Amino acid sequence: MDFIDAARIAKDALEDKKAEDVKILDIRGLSSVADFFVVGSGNNINQLKAMADYVEEKLYEKGLRLHHSEGYQSASWVLLDFNGLVLHLFIKDQREFYGLDRVWADAESIN
Repeated sequence: MDFIDAARIAKDALEDKKAEDVKILDIRGLSSVADFFVVGSGNNINQLKAMADYVEEKLYEKGLRLHHSEGYQSASWVLLDFNGLVLHLFIKDQREFYGLDRVWADAESIN
């Protein structure tokens, strides 16, 4: 499975868990960290954890394994790294504070 397909599966999974403002950002050529970011917002810690768990489950079913995660315990910003695909899941106010949408404004947004 290529990372754009994985990003779309992740986006759908996040939307199934009522994530808001979910975006796929194509960062190929802008960063060596990953090819794609998926960014989404939730309303509370429990929702962020449910979103993270569900995305991991859906990508695992397709053969993609989680390489690394951060922030799950505090859950105001959860990072899921699938080697080439990185998800950033935020509580709404934290997303605004960190401004990843502004930082990666040069990235193409994919529907």
